[in-house]
Amino acid sequence: MRHSILPVQSVVQQAQRLNFISCPSLQARIFLSLDYRRSSPIAMGVCLCKDKVEEGFVDDSSRDSYVGNGSETGRLPGSGGGGGGSGGGISGGQIAHHIRNYSRSDRQASLSDTVDALVKETLEIIGSIVDNEPETPSSMVMLHDITDKPSGWIQLVKSLIRVIPLDNPMGPSVITLLLDDSPLPSKESVLEVADMITRSIRRTPKRERNMCIILGFLAERLAGPCSISALSEVTLGYLLGNLDEGIHPDVMLFSLIALEKFAQTSENKGTIRRKLALYPDNPLLRLERHITSNDYTLRQVGFCAQWCLDNYFLIEGRQYSYEVADVRNVNVMLNTRDVSEYLKISADGLTARCDAYSFESVRCTYQVNAGCWYYEVLIMTPGVMQIGWATKDSNFLSHEGYGIGDDAYSIAFDGCRKLIWHKAKPMQHNLSVWSGGSVLGCLLDLDAREVIFSLDGVDGEVLTQLFESEGGATDGFFAAASFMSFQQCRFNFGSTPFVYPPKNRQFKSFNNHAVLSEQDKIVLPRHLFLEQLRKLSVREDSCTLCFDMKATVRIEPCQHRGFCTNCAALLQFCPMCRAEIVSTVQEETAPDATASPPEGSSEANETMERTPNGGPDERDKEQ
Repeated sequence: MRHSILPVQSVVQQAQRLNFISCPSLQARIFLSLDYRRSSPIAMGVCLCKDKVEEGFVDDSSRDSYVGNGSETGRLPGSGGGGGGSGGGISGGQIAHHIRNYSRSDRQASLSDTVDALVKETLEIIGSIVDNEPETPSSMVMLHDITDKPSGWIQLVKSLIRVIPLDNPMGPSVITLLLDDSPLPSKESVLEVADMITRSIRRTPKRERNMCIILGFLAERLAGPCSISALSEVTLGYLLGNLDEGIHPDVMLFSLIALEKFAQTSENKGTIRRKLALYPDNPLLRLERHITSNDYTLRQVGFCAQWCLDNYFLIEGRQYSYEVADVRNVNVMLNTRDVSEYLKISADGLTARCDAYSFESVRCTYQVNAGCWYYEVLIMTPGVMQIGWATKDSNFLSHEGYGIGDDAYSIAFDGCRKLIWHKAKPMQHNLSVWSGGSVLGCLLDLDAREVIFSLDGVDGEVLTQLFESEGGATDGFFAAASFMSFQQCRFNFGSTPFVYPPKNRQFKSFNNHAVLSEQDKIVLPRHLFLEQLRKLSVREDSCTLCFDMKATVRIEPCQHRGFCTNCAALLQFCPMCRAEIVSTVQEETAPDATASPPEGSSEANETMERTPNGGPDERDKEQ
């Protein structure tokens, strides 16, 4: 379960505990919290309406990091280590304690210090949140209020650049989470962020990496002209300059990702391609060679460079990766037809990566129903992934944060937060935290009805809850995984020898029992796949809803046709006339004219092409 923090505006619990009032004299928000021991309101105010120095709010351009008063962690004075729900955060009493301290002794702290501490507090809390719908951490509530003003939003950006450490696996995700929870910036604010590139700031890998993450976020969130204006000559030169040899691998990686996100706007894509064409040697071709590196950050760089070359920045004469990938011994892959929208899958079908701001999931191509099965996963990034087993009934709800292990039909291992997930409920495991280079082993014994996860050859405890769930699955399992932002791993279904094969059980590998046709082994670049879909013709006797199965069902009493057995079973009202369905009739052969209404009815005089979701065709909308 990805921690799906509810938007600050919709958090009822926070609204009940914290009341907002406007201060005309300061043009700012004031938090009110009740001191229950004294039954009197305590107030904390931060003026965001002025850029000048006021009451100790000083320029922060020369600072590198914040260390709070008497605190090595940089957390707010008086703040706790827990969050909302079971995830930890700042309790109501601790907020009141912080506010009292702030109002009396911390007036000299700058706005930048406050934002720094709130960012660090959020970073600490987010890694421990495991509830399905957790209460928004108080630090995020305060940050959201601060960023209501353009000066506050700019300060958040500066703090994210300055504060988020390079080695925290949750760091990149927290940057995108906090920016996503803030109000959409103005065009002027975006340009001011781009101008930070040219300022004489202290150049460190941490700051450069964080700047690239922010640029990538803005490129994806902003539409049209705003995204185009953000990709100035300076910004483009900065990102391409970060691809030079000798640049820190993390900076290279997130510069590539930022370029990719800018290229989602067609005008930006053309601009980047023209700039790359001026190079004697395209830097992406050089970086692509890192795809087999023993350095796992450089291996991510190689993957992202190859993805860009296949999908965005095409080079004339270069073969697509799927045309040269060696898949002769690969009989099982990650299923490109059973994957959420934004997950990236390598040309050999064995590596998966997520750079979207959603929780992307995938299943493999082979299903097992009996016996003992095993596969391994090479972990390349230390962040949040949920890897394990799932049936077809396990749903991918990427934008809601639900993935493998979040229903009764799947179970997953989370090596970042040290959790086992089943039915969206976490359980602590006794294995270590994974890191780049760790090998996860996934064993499923359908005869003994057991699941065992191992990490670097060390077995975890035997798990049986997958088979004990009421209404859960007992067969039909696939290897499956879900990925948070900026995570990557590589699967081994038996095409190469296992690193840590189980020693005390006889097991089977997918690769020794599955078969894939040569056509099924082709993993097309996304733009070629979409082009192929557009050219795909639909049979005349296809279901008018799914366009997949044969239409053999007639609806009664309206007698409309054109539906398959599966779609008809899901309907309560006829999609054509909205009449209630009393019964359905299975016809031996599909009618010549699908979805034809009975003769003489009003619908017989109207003709409308329909899309798979039953709505008007796009051509009708244009007319």
